Amino acid sequence: MTVSRTRVVPTPDDMTAFAAGLATRLNAGDVLLLSGPIGAGKTHFARALIQKRLADLGVAEDVPSPTFTLVQTYDAGGVEIWHADLYRLTHPDEALELGLQDAFDTAICLVEWPDRLGADTPDGALHLTFSSNPDTEARLVEMTADAPHWADLISEFCDD
Repeated sequence: MTVSRTRVVPTPDDMTAFAAGLATRLNAGDVLLLSGPIGAGKTHFARALIQKRLADLGVAEDVPSPTFTLVQTYDAGGVEIWHADLYRLTHPDEALELGLQDAFDTAICLVEWPDRLGADTPDGALHLTFSSNPDTEARLVEMTADAPHWADLISEFCDD
């Protein structure tokens, strides 16, 4: 059964708070697939989520976009966080070369441009689709999942 709901995120500060709230609920093996056009808030969301997990450990760290490195990893106290930006990939096999398949099972994974994974998209992932309104700074985040363990989280964090 697919669950899908949308959250309105009025400001960048609200996006930071949204990501921080989700950060405390994630565990090793959780995969968040972040889709949407350039500038829709995917990297802002990922950065805020990672910074919250690290801050809870007393660590303040700059969290750069992995656009050019493709993957950044962080030690978040017993669990790794992988932040991948697959925008520059041209074939799903390139994603496999990054080691993402293993990370999907053992780390918290945030994957921007997950369409680049093709058939290697992990089952049970939480899909977040970001969109923006050019007239405001508000964003919409549609949360969708087939795995039942995401249903309560989606209901808790979404408006509709």
